[in-house]
This record gives sequence, C-alpha cells and structure tokens, in this order.
Amino acid sequence: MQNRRIRLGILTPSSNTALEPITAAMLSELPHVSAHFARFTVTEIALSEPALGQFDVSRILAAAHQLVDARVDVIGWSGTSAGWLGFERDRALCRHITEATGIPATTSVLALNEIFDATRVRRFGLVSPYLDDVQQRIVRNYEKLGIECVAERHLGLQDNFRFAEVPDTQLAIMMREGRLRATRCDHHLLHESARGASGARL
Repeated sequence: MQNRRIRLGILTPSSNTALEPITAAMLSELPHVSAHFARFTVTEIALSEPALGQFDVSRILAAAHQLVDARVDVIGWSGTSAGWLGFERDRALCRHITEATGIPATTSVLALNEIFDATRVRRFGLVSPYLDDVQQRIVRNYEKLGIECVAERHLGLQDNFRFAEVPDTQLAIMMREGRLRATRCDHHLLHESARGASGARL
C-alpha cells in the first residue's frame, strides 16, 4: 500500500535564494514528502524599526494562508528571526498560524532549541552573517535559556540576499576559527548560512 504523501508548507523570506534548493535536497530521499513554499517580504536583517517590522505577524499570516490552498499537513517558518526577536515570538507565531489556518505550525528555531534541550547543550559556537548588534542579541537570548555562546564569528552583513553569496569556504574557515577558540563547545551553530539554513554542526 502506497504511503499518503506528506505535504510540508514552508514560509521563507522573499530574498532567500538558497532555502528551496536546500530543502529539496534534504527531502530527496523521502519520495512521499514534498515541500511547498510561500514567501513574505524580507530584504534586510537589522534591529531598526523597518527591519523588525518585516516580521509582523500579519505579514507572515498572509503567506501562511496561501499554504492552506495547497492542503499542507504542517506549516513551518524556516527562518531564524526568533534568535534576535526572542523565542516567545516564534511560539506566539505558531499559535497564530494554527488558530488562523487550523494547521499545526512550527519553526526552525524552536526545533533547534528542542534539539539543544534533548542533547543537553549548554555551550555552543555561533557563526552568522549578521551585524554586531543582531549577533549580540542572539547570544543574549540563548544566555536566558542557560546556554552560553563560548565563541562567535559574524560577517556584519545586512542585505539578506547577500547571505546566500557567502562562499562555503569562508564559512568553513569561520567554523574552524570558532572551534579553535572554544574547545569545550558542545555544538557549533551556523545561523542563516550562505546556504540559507540554520543548523547545529554536531
């Protein structure tokens, strides 16, 4: 008996050019799982009022409603904004999406934090393309969870499109530098990488 197809609804920043191909590659060995995307406008990452306003829940819900038509089984926000906005923002977003669409919701940051909790991570290294103040906000938010950033590297970029243009070789160097500075690090976190996805490098 053929398994029922599972449809994943994924919310993505409008200027992200890497998320879709990465997701397709991740799902390539799961023939009964497909990904369906909806975009909302995000062009810069900063702590200014216009930049923060890009993540207003009403804008994200408008994109989520598009995924209802595709009859997806779950809706996921595949972005890392809760890192600097606060993790409660993602928890509230999930509630809003489910209330508005009737579809279960999750986010990449909440899933990552669940992994950190399950594997008892208390120290991590952080590599990102972000500005100084954005990076510092992420570090502080993890400190509130009792998770210490023991090494960090960031590129000082603001243009979200440019994140996908950072060479993998540059990221690898930054990761190695982080490891050299923090031999007692439990995990290394690549936040909004050049490939457009965040993840723990175990």
